[in-house]
Amino acid sequence: MRAILLSITMVGLVQSISAQEPKMKSESDHQIWAIAIHGGAGGEPSRWSPQKREAREKGLMDALSLGKKRLAEGANALEVVEAVIRRLEDDASFNAGRGSVLTKAGHAELDASLMNGQDLSCGAVAGVRNVKNPISLARRVMNDTPHVLLMGDGAEEFAERSKVELVEPSYFFSRVRLEKRANQTGNVASLPVDKHQSSDEKHFGTVGCVVRDRSGNLAAGTSTGGTSKKLEGRVGDSPIVGAGTYADNRYAAVSGTGIGEEYIRNAVAYDVIARIKYRNDTLADAVSSNLSDRLEEGTGGLIAVSPSGEIVMQHNTPGMSCAAADNSGRFECFFSVP
Repeated sequence: MRAILLSITMVGLVQSISAQEPKMKSESDHQIWAIAIHGGAGGEPSRWSPQKREAREKGLMDALSLGKKRLAEGANALEVVEAVIRRLEDDASFNAGRGSVLTKAGHAELDASLMNGQDLSCGAVAGVRNVKNPISLARRVMNDTPHVLLMGDGAEEFAERSKVELVEPSYFFSRVRLEKRANQTGNVASLPVDKHQSSDEKHFGTVGCVVRDRSGNLAAGTSTGGTSKKLEGRVGDSPIVGAGTYADNRYAAVSGTGIGEEYIRNAVAYDVIARIKYRNDTLADAVSSNLSDRLEEGTGGLIAVSPSGEIVMQHNTPGMSCAAADNSGRFECFFSVP
């Protein structure tokens, strides 16, 4: 009897292992790629000036074009997420990197995170003031340390040791804000001369990117300057893995934008994954459930991509700047998702 029971147990074990073996990818699977990006959720796009709309659209489409090119060439998901977010961080039209908003005390404090869906590795930084591209520093945290999140002075010291590009704090101030500050203090002579900064620069929301590459790997990243006039040291959801960013090859890659405290309280990015994992929800239903059932109207939005390359972009605010492309020829930008 014991031998028979052992035999049955072993058969069950073999069946269980076999059921978990990954399916072989077909040749067509290796042609599939998809990317979605966001530039923040919030106010009504119809109220924007033509200049604001043009600046936002150009920034999104430039970043999307970069991601499309890299993915079509076979770049991996994590590399594309970093490259696309770097492009958005360098564009003062967005509240990330160069265009970050200021704290109540008048500083720029930047946050970012990224995650590799292939092995769940991730890295993040918070409250940095002199790092040109926080998303790249987050990747160094992931690759070069045993940690997930570094903040403040420690993150900046790590950036200096890692030879990540550093900038003067004034790099993050648009000419408009510098002029306003100088006029308030009467110290106009202190204005720096920067040919890259102009008075027509506009500042919008958090940026994010989700990707499915041709190998079937997923990745997600998010970068922000936080909320305008925040308290010194405030940290939102963007550098919190599970709140504003998450990626798992088996389920989805997710990036959020909106009121960070609510995304943290509700573990929004991971909840999308959990609904697919434990309830067998579709990606669209998992995203919609968070925005309609768990978060109050006006909180923000989400972008996500599935292992099959399905893209979902939703928001419960009047608008959300986002764009998407895939191997089928899709290439489009929205300021309010239909």
